Amino acid sequence: MIAGEGGARGRKVVALGGGHGLYATLSALRLLTRNITAIVTVADDGGSSGRLRQEFDILPPGDLRMALSALCDDGEWGLTWRDVLQYRFSSDGPLNGHSLGNLLITGVWDLLGDSVGGLDLVGRLLDTKGRVLPMAATPLRIEADVVDSVGEHTISGQVGVATCHADIKQVRIIPSNPPAVPQAIDAIDDADWVIFGPGSWFTSVIPHLLVPELYEALISTRAKRALAINLVPDAETRTLSPSDHVRSFHEHAPSLTLDSILIDENSPADWEDLQVAARECGAEVLARPLADRSDPARHDALFLASALREMLSSR
Repeated sequence: MIAGEGGARGRKVVALGGGHGLYATLSALRLLTRNITAIVTVADDGGSSGRLRQEFDILPPGDLRMALSALCDDGEWGLTWRDVLQYRFSSDGPLNGHSLGNLLITGVWDLLGDSVGGLDLVGRLLDTKGRVLPMAATPLRIEADVVDSVGEHTISGQVGVATCHADIKQVRIIPSNPPAVPQAIDAIDDADWVIFGPGSWFTSVIPHLLVPELYEALISTRAKRALAINLVPDAETRTLSPSDHVRSFHEHAPSLTLDSILIDENSPADWEDLQVAARECGAEVLARPLADRSDPARHDALFLASALREMLSSR
């Protein structure tokens, strides 16, 4: 664990994102510090999360469940509860496709009537190394302006945007000024580092910049800020280079500077252009081995932890 600022529990780090990208960041961070706050997107409208969101009018629990699972302790208790949370039903009935963790979170929310308190309670059950918070207090809908073979048009919904296979120009959230979660604002204010990504770019990373209160907190915090670039393109970013990711971030958050941009050293990036894009945001590029050698599309938790340790230790 990193010594120095943050004490024996380590640096205070806020990680923003959702899904498998945030899971990778949290899995690495928990090897370095217990002072972790995950701030998670709440725009999912597909699968188990989408069904529960529609049926119960709640925040979609899936990405929150993933973050809790990533922060589970490595002991038998934590690993068992991680598997319980991730268990997914397969049947011919109405439970088919539902994650047990999604149902658990939904039930706890219904009992307590408190989304943050419910997530804290599940975190205590799992003995998580950190805290998981939603990025807004109400479920959000994503809209994107895209260009494809049909021309320019708008796509609505997280699943629609994530699978559109079009050039995404800009995204919006609805409502445009949702209530932020006060505990998320407090965590950002108190952080030593704030880390964006990796993850689905337009549906997991960029939406955090679109919640006005969250954006203002990200600007005013004394914390250093880092952006982790995805290892490989996905359906949302098939035409975006690493430099394009940085410029897209800057376009959506023109008042927000960055300190570090973390990228795999084997990325097929135009390194000169990436340095230019990084300087436009005030950042330095940190290129290190990050990918799993057996699967270049996945982060190796130890490689990522090593790079994050170096970054978090910088002054």
